Amino acid sequence: MARKSAYNFPVIREAIGHADALYGFKSGFDRESLALGLKSGGFWPGNIDKGLTNHQSTVFLFDADSGRCRAAVGGNLLTALRTAAASAVSIKYLARPDARVLGMIGAGHQSTFQLKAALDQRPFEKVIGWNIEPAALERLASVAKERGLPFESVDLDQLGRQADVIITITSSFEPILKAAQVRPGTHLACMGTDTKGKQEVEAELVAAATVFTDEIAQSITIGEAQHAVGRGLLSADGIVEIGAVINRTDPGRRSDDEITLFDGTGVGLQDLAVASAVVDLAVARGIAIDVDL
Repeated sequence: MARKSAYNFPVIREAIGHADALYGFKSGFDRESLALGLKSGGFWPGNIDKGLTNHQSTVFLFDADSGRCRAAVGGNLLTALRTAAASAVSIKYLARPDARVLGMIGAGHQSTFQLKAALDQRPFEKVIGWNIEPAALERLASVAKERGLPFESVDLDQLGRQADVIITITSSFEPILKAAQVRPGTHLACMGTDTKGKQEVEAELVAAATVFTDEIAQSITIGEAQHAVGRGLLSADGIVEIGAVINRTDPGRRSDDEITLFDGTGVGLQDLAVASAVVDLAVARGIAIDVDL
């Protein structure tokens, strides 16, 4: 994407007026790998009561030379893995090398994937967490215990004072974390906002940070930056694609006191890349199911 050889198509994501669900499509095309397709799905908040994951999706891959459908791939696990991988990449490239305390805001299904991926990026010594329902933090405490790390449930003021890296992974439509609660040098990975109106952190916090994202067009319309941009606190020109940091055309973090923020909106190309890799593995291992269309 940063090299401009792959691009996402405009996202469709809407409230359907049934079951409080958000439903939509993410799609794109990579001219290098020839990955072409879409992910269809969304968020059904009542699914937890049915024993189902709230996020439901399926990825459809197409042959770029013929347009023929190549594969249909279950997207629930892949979405969780690629979302966690995206925030982990941001930690790898943007967090201070001496980061030792990891803060988690949110303790839903996706949070454990986020935590596991993040813990591989720095020699963290402690995990702290906040969730609107504190009992759910037990799932994060279990992951920390598996890694031999202490876990502590804290309030948001304590989380901001202690954490070197903060991951937000909620479905909030109101800001949870405030600018005054975050200390200099913190890296934030804001991973929950992927729809118009959603918001996890205060717009003033976004404006005070150096902002990086997976795709700028999504960041300013459906991502965490939408509110700061809408209020004139931040411009699209002030947001950097994380790919530019990976490709070393942007330096990324510039000082130990800088607050960096990754606005992870979730792009279709991530889904296509991961699904393509899974299909290749399934075919190679003889476990893909062939059907005639």
